[in-house]
Amino acid sequence: MSREHDKGMSLIVKTITRLTVGLILLYGIYIVLHGHVSPGGGFAGGVIIALSFVHIMLAYGKEVALKKLSRSAASFFESFGAVFFLVIALLGFTGGYFFLNFISKGKPFNLFSAGIIPLCNIAICLKVGAGLFAIFAALVLLKFETEEKE
Repeated sequence: MSREHDKGMSLIVKTITRLTVGLILLYGIYIVLHGHVSPGGGFAGGVIIALSFVHIMLAYGKEVALKKLSRSAASFFESFGAVFFLVIALLGFTGGYFFLNFISKGKPFNLFSAGIIPLCNIAICLKVGAGLFAIFAALVLLKFETEEKE
């Protein structure tokens, strides 16, 4: 009879995960939002955000991680990221060009100084982060299904 808190790794790993996963998620958001000013962007930030959910899955088990971000939610965010990126690209046609910057640029080296690039970074982050988590969740669920059949 395994209880919910018996699943996953040891108490030490769970405690460290509880303390660090919020910081990892916050760092991923920082990388996404400052990707046009410093190294980073949507892909790197999306990978870091996905790894925060993978960290939860490794420490606590698949049930806890899938409660935080289910497969259907991951699928929704991945699809929304792709559609959002396409909408940003198509809104440029209002000015005559695909991916035309339709937002004022502002002052260089400020947070709001890149026009549509931060929006593109957010869309890419949603696509990459949800996609990587969905791939990892599928691999974990596939592993458990094959072990149950044996």
